[in-house]
Amino acid sequence: MPGEKRRLSSRRQAEAHPLRKVLAVDDNPLEPHPLIPERPRWSHRLRGLTMDLTPLRTSREYRLLWLGSGISYIGTQLTFVAIPYQVYRITGSTLAVGLTALFELVPLLLLSLVGGAVADAVDRRKLLLVTDSLLALNSLILALHATGDNPKVWILYALAAVNAGLYAMGSPGLRSATPHLLPPEQLVAAAALTGSVQNLGAVAGPMIAGTLIAVIGLPWTYGLDLLTYLVSIVFIFLIAPIPPLPDSNRVSARSVLDGIRFLKGRHVLQGSFVVDINAMVFGMPTALFPAFALERYGGGPEIVGFLYAAPSAGALLAALLSGWTGKIRRQGLAVYIAVLSWGGSLVAFGLSATLLLGLVFLAIAGAADEISAIFRNAILQTAAPKHMQGRLSGLELAVVASGPSLGDLEAGVVASATSIGFAVVSGGFLCIAGVGVIALLMPQFARYDARNPTP
Repeated sequence: MPGEKRRLSSRRQAEAHPLRKVLAVDDNPLEPHPLIPERPRWSHRLRGLTMDLTPLRTSREYRLLWLGSGISYIGTQLTFVAIPYQVYRITGSTLAVGLTALFELVPLLLLSLVGGAVADAVDRRKLLLVTDSLLALNSLILALHATGDNPKVWILYALAAVNAGLYAMGSPGLRSATPHLLPPEQLVAAAALTGSVQNLGAVAGPMIAGTLIAVIGLPWTYGLDLLTYLVSIVFIFLIAPIPPLPDSNRVSARSVLDGIRFLKGRHVLQGSFVVDINAMVFGMPTALFPAFALERYGGGPEIVGFLYAAPSAGALLAALLSGWTGKIRRQGLAVYIAVLSWGGSLVAFGLSATLLLGLVFLAIAGAADEISAIFRNAILQTAAPKHMQGRLSGLELAVVASGPSLGDLEAGVVASATSIGFAVVSGGFLCIAGVGVIALLMPQFARYDARNPTP
């Protein structure tokens, strides 16, 4: 029949799309689960876009871990906003607020590698229980300190540093626990699920925090963060133990360095780190958002908030529509394409004359960054051996923590010497050029196939 022929022709054209061949799209990467009923025909068309919830359906342990970490992450965003706000209220100095980030960055960089070595050597469940309990105690101290008549800035700096240090110690254990709970073919979907809750927290957390600070005050805002940690502890307690592998090394300076030395000659894992550093250093313009809001868009603080929220909103949308990512086998190449899209979107943002266009391009950039993160996490969790995943997750955290700070520095220096528009546009082009250089130096990363994972 003519209608049937048209449908078959459209399907053949879609299957013959050159990008599908380049990325090695797998139309049926997973066998249907016997407990998951067949979806009606109309929903099959949406399955390729909507988020894959298979990890939540099939693994009780992962479901508990995802819920607990997601709830505590949203609470963390409350403190992320409350500490700088309290510092500014005490001092009235933007420099004092900026120093908060410095006090947080140092323990993040120093302890993330240590936390990775600890994660490989101990029961990850116990590690998360200890770090979450100490983070809850830190939130309690912040709440009690906020009730005083004369709160001290140095105490806030110290507590912010402790908060960051505990996060650095626990995060590698959290990041590297997933491969112990799920089969390899579900790791891409798990990365998208993790990204969805983190981006939801990044979008909603600051807005909720601002409202809470205005309505119930700082002490109770810190108290709600404490409550989220208590809920997280309950969920993690219900998880079965995640013991280290029998041949795991004890925590030592040598075991920490072994994680760095392991990368030697392993171009796929090196590429996943280097391409992210390239994207963050040359393409991260968040330090210029206030200037864009005031000088280009003629707005105030509310416009700054929109600019900060736009990338996270785009990333959240990308995570919610990430069902197709599980079909991609050439995941390294997909990362390159995503980072090129990130750089191109930032070039367009730098050239945008209206706020609406600027927000759209920032949202696209955030979506591209989320797709890159999904595939990079899947590569790390699949290609790296399990006895090294904690240390490599710690190294990844160090990259993630330092990259945006270096990007803000690069953007600020270039903008002060030229203009804010030139700083963003040139950074986007340098990011694109960096991908080309990395692709030439590390062709193995583009050839990485998820069905034959090699580091």
